[in-house]
Order: sequence, then C-alpha cells, then structure tokens
Amino acid sequence: MTTVPIAAEQEPGTTVTLLQPQGGSGLVRRTVLPGGLRVVTETMPGVRSVAFGISATTGSRDEDAAHAGSAHFLEHLLFKGTERRTALDISALLDGVGADYNAYTTKEQTTYYAKVLDRDLPLAIDVISDMVANSVLAPAEVETERGVILEEIAMYEDEPADVVDDVFAAHFFRGSPLSRPILGTNDTIRALPRDRIFEQYRSGYVPSELVVAAAGNLDHDLVVRRVAEAFRDKLDAAGDARPSPPRIGTEAPATTPGTALVSRDTEQAHLILGREGVKRTDPRWYALRVLGAVLGGGMSSRLFQEVREKRGLAYAVHGYSSSYSDTGLFQVYVGCLPDKIDEVLDVCRGELARAAAHGVDADELARAKGQIRGSWVLGTEGTNSRMSRLTGHELGRTRHLSLDEDLALFDAVTSDDVSEVAADVLNRPETLAVVGPYEEDRAFD
Repeated sequence: MTTVPIAAEQEPGTTVTLLQPQGGSGLVRRTVLPGGLRVVTETMPGVRSVAFGISATTGSRDEDAAHAGSAHFLEHLLFKGTERRTALDISALLDGVGADYNAYTTKEQTTYYAKVLDRDLPLAIDVISDMVANSVLAPAEVETERGVILEEIAMYEDEPADVVDDVFAAHFFRGSPLSRPILGTNDTIRALPRDRIFEQYRSGYVPSELVVAAAGNLDHDLVVRRVAEAFRDKLDAAGDARPSPPRIGTEAPATTPGTALVSRDTEQAHLILGREGVKRTDPRWYALRVLGAVLGGGMSSRLFQEVREKRGLAYAVHGYSSSYSDTGLFQVYVGCLPDKIDEVLDVCRGELARAAAHGVDADELARAKGQIRGSWVLGTEGTNSRMSRLTGHELGRTRHLSLDEDLALFDAVTSDDVSEVAADVLNRPETLAVVGPYEEDRAFD
C-alpha cells in the first residue's frame, strides 16, 4: 500500500494515485480539473453499485447568527429545479433507476449524493452535477421550502432526545457558530431572504469549494470526463482557481461549563453530560474513540452495565466522541425516568471519575478494540460509506487513509494512551444539558 499527501497545490488537469493497494479494490485516484474542482474516486470492482456525491465546503458554522439555517435551506432548494429540469424531472429520473439519493448538511459541509447501479452512474453524475451547478432557486420554490423546513423544525422539536443535543451545543459553544442548530430556528427561517440564500449559492458553490467523490464499480477517467462536461461553464468561469485546502483549525472556540435545562412535560428525562474532546486531526483521536467504546460503546461497556444492567436506571445509555476541524466533544447520553436522574448522574459521574483516575484494564482495551475493528469494517463495506470517507478525508485531513491504516492506528492504542487521554479529557470542565419535567431552578449537582 502506497500513499501520498492530499496536495492543494496539485496542478489542474493532473491525476494522482492516493492509495495503491495490492489488487484492484481500494484504488483511490484524485484529479484536479481546471478551475479547482476535485474528483476523487475509489474503485471497488467486486460490487454492482456506485455512490456518487458532491460536497460543498460550507456548513452551518459558516453562517452568521441572523441567517442561521441558510446552508440547510440551500440544500433543500437544490432539489427544486435547474435551468433544464424541474423538481419532478430530477426525482423521476433518479426514482426511475432505483437510486438511493438525498442530501445532508453538517456543521462543516453540505453533501448531495445518489447511489445507483454501476450502469446508471452516468445518469447520477448528470443529475447531481446539474443540481449543484445549475439550480435556479425560483422564488416560489423558496417559499414552498420555507414551509417544509418549518415543519422539519417542528418535527425535530417533538423529539426531546434530539433536542437535548442542541441544548448542549447552545450552552457549551455559547458565542460560537457551533452553538447554533443546523436547521436554524423558526425566526431565522421565516426571515431568511431568497437573495441571501442565492448569494451563498453563488459564492460557496464554485469549483474550488466543491469535492466530487465516487466509490464502487467505476472507471475514474470516465467519472472525470462526465463531471468536466457537467461543470464546463463553471470551470471556464473559475479560471486558474485552485482547490481550497483541507479544513484544519488551529484554535478551538471557547467553551462554557455548567447546566442548561429546558423544562418540558416529557415522560423521560434526557440528559447529555459532556466536556471538550479533541479535534479530528489530533493523534489522540484514536485513543479517545477506544475510551468511548469502553465507557459506553456496547452492552458490555461500563456505563451500560452500571446504569442499565445492575441498577435498571435507564433503557438507553451511550458514551461517544465527535470531532470538528478545531475542537471536539466527549459526551454521555442517558434517557431515564425523571425521578431517577440524580442517581443516574451519580453513577455516570462516578464511572467517568474512575476512568480518569485509573484508566482501563487490558481486557477492556482488547474488547473495545475488537468492537471498533468489527464495526469499522462493517460500516465501511458499502459504497455510500466509502464515498463519504473519501469526502471526509478530502475536506478535513492532510491525506487519505486506507482502511488498513485506520485499523492499525486503533490496534496501536495502548492502555497508557487511553489512560492519558482519559485523565486529560475527563477532568475538563463539565457541561450538563437536560430536557425534562423539572422546575427551572432545579439543581443537578
């Protein structure tokens, strides 16, 4: 296996091989088209499908407060028609070949994708590229989708297990764009003008800010030709622009400890207990993932055993980490009956303190690695996940990693590595978010 760095300075019109495995499967190639558009593919000749996606380098953290939700709003609108296709044309073409297609917005990117049979890849490239390059954002469609998004927010607000995540972020990242919900709020969506959305489309969806990724039974050169044809006008207008570099932050935003409570008449209390983790390029990322598996990654994890199996305090309990370009989170989620929340918190805080003081033992380490190894491989066998993996590497890392390299980095994690990251992260200031039927002055110490 040979690897080369992701080179923002790669000459337009050139192709490099980023991963060269033994045999055909797993070959990753990257072409930079004139104008800075990147096309990255992974060949998987043993499958009959291809996942094709186009990602913009902007997400919800790139918005200002007054226009929160604009990236997600734009995601909706790109399905509503182009210069040569109506919204029905788009859906009918993709439905007609049995495509699995959709889009999603995160804090740091927006992605549009379609998974199709390998023979239908040219159609997927044409339709998704047309959406991204030539959407018209018709005023009538803006108003229609405004109503749809307000319904989506209402649906989300009816799920307290989801709401608590936004409550945590709003308190923990107070003052940072990371604090705002991806969907926006009722107020910002109602006030968001079409001109502001169009400006975001015009400035953010240029070739240098886009990544095309595809994985499956494909020919890289064919994908490049089809993409170049679909984006011909955009590429000509972009001139000699180069690709944007990977998004790797240096200074983490400030965080706020303490408790955030949203009082609701729910049957369960939903809580997230968390603190700052590590950014995605931190070498300790692998050790923190192992720690998350030990504490709350499965039915044998410490929190599951202590909270659910031994005491019957909750049905759902999880420990996990998440990462961004410049910061990260380590969190514990629990859903429990409202009168059990104090005991749940005592048990969770006790287990986190024990891990911070004493680390993990050899059996736990081996079991966590095995769990990660299995779930990692199973989770990356599909073409969709491989396409997403290519996108993630291209947008947020300095080079593409093979699956074997990732697994080797997990295997290399030692008990000392986990103990060190636990002693650091689990001793950082704590933030607690709660959604449940409590008085506003309720204490959770």
